[in-house]
Amino acid sequence: MADLDHSLDDSTLDSREGISQDSKLEFSEDEETLIIRMFNLVGERWSLIAGRIPGRTAEEIEKYWTSRYSSSE
Repeated sequence: MADLDHSLDDSTLDSREGISQDSKLEFSEDEETLIIRMFNLVGERWSLIAGRIPGRTAEEIEKYWTSRYSSSE
Protein backbone atom coordinates (compact mmCIF):
# COMPACT_ATOMS: atom_id res chain seq x y z
CA MET A 1 0.00 0.00 0.00
CA ALA A 2 2.84 2.41 0.80
CA ASP A 3 4.37 1.70 -2.64
CA LEU A 4 1.07 2.59 -4.32
CA ASP A 5 0.81 5.86 -2.40
CA HIS A 6 4.42 6.69 -3.23
CA SER A 7 3.93 6.12 -6.96
CA LEU A 8 0.82 8.31 -6.98
CA ASP A 9 2.71 11.06 -5.17
CA ASP A 10 5.55 10.88 -7.72
CA SER A 11 3.24 11.15 -10.71
CA THR A 12 1.39 14.05 -9.12
CA LEU A 13 4.64 15.88 -8.45
CA ASP A 14 5.90 15.22 -11.98
CA SER A 15 2.76 16.61 -13.57
CA ARG A 16 2.77 19.69 -11.34
CA GLU A 17 6.45 20.36 -12.10
CA GLY A 18 5.78 20.18 -15.84
CA ILE A 19 2.87 22.56 -15.57
CA SER A 20 4.68 25.01 -13.32
CA GLN A 21 7.76 25.13 -15.56
CA ASP A 22 5.94 25.36 -18.88
CA SER A 23 3.01 27.64 -18.04
CA LYS A 24 4.17 29.51 -14.98
CA LEU A 25 3.79 32.88 -16.66
CA GLU A 26 0.76 32.01 -18.76
CA PHE A 27 -2.22 33.85 -17.34
CA SER A 28 -5.74 33.98 -18.70
CA GLU A 29 -7.17 37.26 -19.94
CA ASP A 30 -9.36 37.47 -16.83
CA GLU A 31 -6.34 36.94 -14.57
CA GLU A 32 -4.38 39.63 -16.41
CA THR A 33 -7.24 42.09 -16.09
CA LEU A 34 -7.60 41.35 -12.39
CA ILE A 35 -3.86 41.72 -11.79
CA ILE A 36 -3.83 45.10 -13.53
CA ARG A 37 -6.87 46.34 -11.62
CA MET A 38 -5.55 45.09 -8.28
CA PHE A 39 -2.09 46.56 -8.95
CA ASN A 40 -3.70 49.94 -9.59
CA LEU A 41 -5.54 49.65 -6.28
CA VAL A 42 -2.93 48.15 -3.95
CA GLY A 43 0.40 48.48 -5.74
CA GLU A 44 3.09 45.85 -5.34
CA ARG A 45 1.25 43.90 -2.64
CA TRP A 46 1.64 40.61 -4.52
CA SER A 47 0.28 38.39 -1.75
CA LEU A 48 -2.90 40.45 -1.63
CA ILE A 49 -3.31 40.15 -5.39
CA ALA A 50 -2.55 36.42 -5.31
CA GLY A 51 -5.24 35.96 -2.68
CA ARG A 52 -7.82 37.01 -5.27
CA ILE A 53 -6.63 34.51 -7.91
CA PRO A 54 -7.06 30.85 -6.91
CA GLY A 55 -4.03 28.69 -7.58
CA ARG A 56 -1.58 31.55 -8.03
CA THR A 57 1.23 32.50 -5.69
CA ALA A 58 2.56 35.95 -4.93
CA GLU A 59 5.88 34.96 -6.54
CA GLU A 60 4.18 33.92 -9.80
CA ILE A 61 2.26 37.17 -10.00
CA GLU A 62 5.29 39.31 -9.21
CA LYS A 63 7.37 37.46 -11.81
CA TYR A 64 4.58 37.82 -14.36
CA TRP A 65 4.23 41.54 -13.63
CA THR A 66 7.94 42.31 -13.80
CA SER A 67 8.40 40.32 -17.00
CA ARG A 68 5.37 41.93 -18.65
CA TYR A 69 5.18 45.50 -17.33
CA SER A 70 8.43 46.52 -15.62
CA SER A 71 10.00 47.94 -18.80
CA SER A 72 7.17 50.47 -19.14
CA GLU A 73 7.86 52.10 -15.78
